[in-house]
Order: sequence, then C-alpha cells, then structure tokens
Amino acid sequence: MIGFARAGLSRPIAFVILALSVLAAGCASNLPPPPPVPENPTAYRIGAGDSIGIFVWQNKELSTEVPVRPDGKISLPLVNDIVAAGKTPTELSNDIQDQLKKFVNNPLVTVIVHSFVGPYSQQVRVVGEAQKPQSLAYRDRMTVLDALIAVGGLTPLAAGDRATLVRSVSGKQVSYGLRLDDLIKDGDMSANAPLAPGDVIIIPQSYF
Repeated sequence: MIGFARAGLSRPIAFVILALSVLAAGCASNLPPPPPVPENPTAYRIGAGDSIGIFVWQNKELSTEVPVRPDGKISLPLVNDIVAAGKTPTELSNDIQDQLKKFVNNPLVTVIVHSFVGPYSQQVRVVGEAQKPQSLAYRDRMTVLDALIAVGGLTPLAAGDRATLVRSVSGKQVSYGLRLDDLIKDGDMSANAPLAPGDVIIIPQSYF
C-alpha cells in the first residue's frame, strides 16, 4: 500500500486496483496452456489480397499476374470473373483450364502464388498491446514466437503473461493462457506455444 500512497491514490481506490489486478492474474493462471497442434499440414488455399501468377503454356498473351480482389475473384484475358479465394493453386488452375477450353485447344495452366495472405480461416491474428497488431498468413509449424517477431514484439504497456490465445475447437471458441513475458524477457522457450490456423492472440494492457 505504500507504493499506492506515493502515487497519490486514496486507500479505497488502491484496494480496488489491487483487487482487480489479483483477480485478473488469477483468471489468467486458471487458463490451460495451448495444446500441441497435430502435424497434418494442409495445402495452401488462396485468399483475398494474394497476388497470383497465371502461366498458360505457349500463350504469353494469356499469361499474367493478378491480385485476388476483396470479393475473392480474379479477372483474366478471355475469362471475366472466376472465384480464386478458398481454392488451392491446383484447383484454380483446373478451373481456368476449363474456362479456356472454349477458346484454346488443350490449354495447360499453372498457378503460382507470389504473395501470401490466405483466407481468414487460415490466418493468425494478433491484437492488443503488440507493436504492430495485424493478421498473419499461417505457416506450417508456426509458433507464438514467430507471430511476436512478425508484429514487432510487445509494447511497454503489455501484460504479456496475461495474454490469451483463442482457438476454434470442434466449432467452439476455447481460450488458453500465454506467458509472453516469460518467453520474450526471460527466454523461457517452454512458453513458446504452437499455433494453428485461425488462432487469435489477445495481449491485454497492464493496469499499472
């Protein structure tokens, strides 16, 4: 209580703040750590914002690079609109081939993804007290440390050890506890939890 008095806080207010901090710490400690992610890498699926190259064998005039629009579609020569989001590059190349058969004999199409965003269900979101909160394209074997490096680490106001990870499990949102301060400040690699597609990392602000 001496520290609160020096800060100019009255005794009732100090008790309220102390109670809130203890309650928050208790809630965080009751959350289980994230479970291991099964090693079942899936094929990459194209998302809105991706940049993809379309190569049509022996048809340079039909080969191009296009962005996937917010509606998930792309436009190509001889093909007005075709849905790209949610498909693998192979699935999209087959769809484009089917469309080009009306104009080209036996078209052979290759789709190459040049920049990766992915559909929302395949992204990892970092919100709250990160230096650069953002959505990240999920990568195979991605961990919490990888995500923190991508967002530039924590802000000075972050309560890293009260962070939570929200994951969809069997259609339900389940929360897990994270120890980001232990991971970043103390180098405790046991706090480096594996991530899964669709995870959300929430980093709260410290009370004081």
